[in-house]
Amino acid sequence: MRKFIRKYLPDHATVVQSRFMKPFGGWLHNPNLWHVHRRSAAGGVAVGLFCGLIPGPLQMLCAALCAVLLRVNLPVAVITTLYSNPLTIVPLYALAYELGAQIIGARQGTAVANLSFPEMQWGNWTNELAHWLVALGKPFLIGLPLLAICLAITGYFAMRVLWRIVVVLRWRTRKQRSTNQ
Repeated sequence: MRKFIRKYLPDHATVVQSRFMKPFGGWLHNPNLWHVHRRSAAGGVAVGLFCGLIPGPLQMLCAALCAVLLRVNLPVAVITTLYSNPLTIVPLYALAYELGAQIIGARQGTAVANLSFPEMQWGNWTNELAHWLVALGKPFLIGLPLLAICLAITGYFAMRVLWRIVVVLRWRTRKQRSTNQ
């Protein structure tokens, strides 16, 4: 598992020496931000899943800041935010709305908010998106953080279990090779 993840991650020295990262140099020297081990990778997945639901283009920045503060794998956290993209964000937000509506009991006799995505043009997409989010109201504001927490917890434990399965399978393979020789 470690080799697979490490193959796609940038080298620690390359990132620290990047001209864009120079202002953050002191913060980026923590080994947990770059080493791939089960706790750091699982924490990175959890941070990425949590920050992936943040509205707007701040997802990766928030994931990077949270990864530094929580000392989890930074590249894994940033890459994991990519699960929310223009194709998946509307269904995720609709799920968050439904979850919030169920929690606060907004389904008893009240009208359901219009979950259909507004028609947007290049010039007004930020305005239309903001109006759509405000129209969803209280169920959305409760459901979004709740969904983010649920995804983060699920992702953390799923990564830990997946890591354990891969390690056990490698132990067994190594043991079989040593008994066959």
